[in-house]
Amino acid sequence: MILADKIILLRKKVGWSQEQLAEQLDISRQSVSKWESGASIPDLDKIIKLSKLFGVSTDYLLKDELEEAEIVGTKDDAAEEGVRSISAEEADNYMNLSKEAAPKMALATALCVLSPICLIVLGGLSEYGKIGISEDAAGGIGFLILLLFIVPAVMIFIWKGMQMDKYEFLEKQRVELQYGVQGIVEKRKADFDKSYRTCITIGTALCIISVIPLFVGAALEFSDLLLVYCVAILLVLIACGVLLFVWSCTIQESFDKLLEVGDYTREKKEDRKYFRIFAGIYWCLVTAIYLCMMLPNADKASNWREDISWVIWPVAGVLFGAITGVIRLVVHSKNKKEV
Repeated sequence: MILADKIILLRKKVGWSQEQLAEQLDISRQSVSKWESGASIPDLDKIIKLSKLFGVSTDYLLKDELEEAEIVGTKDDAAEEGVRSISAEEADNYMNLSKEAAPKMALATALCVLSPICLIVLGGLSEYGKIGISEDAAGGIGFLILLLFIVPAVMIFIWKGMQMDKYEFLEKQRVELQYGVQGIVEKRKADFDKSYRTCITIGTALCIISVIPLFVGAALEFSDLLLVYCVAILLVLIACGVLLFVWSCTIQESFDKLLEVGDYTREKKEDRKYFRIFAGIYWCLVTAIYLCMMLPNADKASNWREDISWVIWPVAGVLFGAITGVIRLVVHSKNKKEV
């Protein structure tokens, strides 16, 4: 018996019309009609509401082979050893929580990008005598405004991070969606795909064009103060791009984690166990080397244009990518030998 037939059967058992069922679920009668005709399927949250409304399990609704006699006390199939089973309700709660957190996380990230703008602009205005305050005062005010941006952003990161902690296992453990859940998650991902591609495209374009004001300023030999404004425009455009990236990627990753695709395949989850340890050791060593290079010369005035010690960071970044690539090859070859 398919889902459409089960909805009709359960509705008639309690003596409800399509309109009455629609009222219980806070949807239109046309939606119920489409479910019962098989033209569409309910979202996960509606499956869960139907389950609670009729006193049946989500497994009964989603598994075609389950008959009416098995409505009560249906048990999940035995899960593969070491694999976490995800129910329809758990998957729906996670996707809804990610969707709710996405705009807040995006805003917090954008605030971090925007935070130094006032410090940069006030410093420039003060240096060129456009405002009647000293450079120290301008720096103090700019730093205070920077904190006013950073503090709420950090609070959002902490608050939302704590809410998502219970789903951290999705990044580390192998998971298995219970019967019927995968299809619904894939549908939600397909419905979001257009928005995701639009956000990534526009965000990338904004980040690329953000440097145009600086290039134009350099070509037309703008004054230093105008170049300061160009930097502010650059940060605003990047903040807008980052906002789109974080919002869309937070939602997209919720689907990828449940479906174990993209950056969250089982293979990549195993890789991360090694990379977390390596990354912690590697960047601590790079920082220690940099400090050893800098501290002996800390008392000497140095022009940043002439001091090339900063080059350690891009070099370290390139080496990190190369070394992690080698580690990945070694791990994969080892896993193949074991198989």
